Amino acid sequence: MTLEQVSTAKCYEGEQRVYRHRSGTLDCDMTFGVFLPPAALEGKPCPVLFFLSGLTCSHENFIQKSGFQAHAAKHNLIVVNPDTSPRGVEIAGQDDAYDFGSGAGFYVDAKEEPWSKHYKMYSYVTQELVDVVNANLPVVPGRRGIFGHSMGGHGALICALKNPGLYQSVSAFAPIANPTECPWGQKALAGYLGSNTADWALWDATHLVSQYESTPQELFIDQGASDNFLAAKQLLPENLLAAADGNDHIQTIYKQREGYDHSYFYIATFIGEHIAYHAALLTASS
Repeated sequence: MTLEQVSTAKCYEGEQRVYRHRSGTLDCDMTFGVFLPPAALEGKPCPVLFFLSGLTCSHENFIQKSGFQAHAAKHNLIVVNPDTSPRGVEIAGQDDAYDFGSGAGFYVDAKEEPWSKHYKMYSYVTQELVDVVNANLPVVPGRRGIFGHSMGGHGALICALKNPGLYQSVSAFAPIANPTECPWGQKALAGYLGSNTADWALWDATHLVSQYESTPQELFIDQGASDNFLAAKQLLPENLLAAADGNDHIQTIYKQREGYDHSYFYIATFIGEHIAYHAALLTASS
């Protein structure tokens, strides 16, 4: 679990760092961002919040565009944001489309060749990266949240729903909430998992919500009302909300933002509200 520090910059009395490590799960080198708030730099353990990015993104987009650091520093949260797919691997066709392959790992564990050797972003995020963070950063054990945007919102939701108790807080900006029913999701799930749609359902937040029977879980869903992908039926939050309405184990907070689209301008506007939401849950007394 050796980490190589790629860069660091002082930011809001904390430090925005980038690390690289060899991933055994993905069988390649991976890069991820880490923001250490002032308290962490003083050696005090802090809760950790994971952010999962969307299609075409790397670790850099969230670091540079969201403005999250001011809010994370205020609440003394460590924020970790991984890449969106394996990198530096040689798979024919991985760079042919923006919505499949490089930058589009969809946070699933691929079963189909040739993707299954490297494309295991779900296991990377929920197991290996958690272990790397626990071993190398001053985190509070058991104080862990997750959120994301678009494809990463889908990732955050399924990572939490498939692992009750692993994350104490969950939110999503404009998530792909029902991927088995939208073009983005159908393409990715067929490519990574094969043609059996029963396998797809295991990676669909709406299906997982409908069947969830574990520890009560609250989901904070945020959506721009002028999001063109909402209009194109790529996101389908209404399906997830309907599934949650029929399950007493799931509570939802849904905020629709009038006039906002799918961009990082939208994320930057409401990132502070999300971080405050996570901070309240992650710093609450047991």
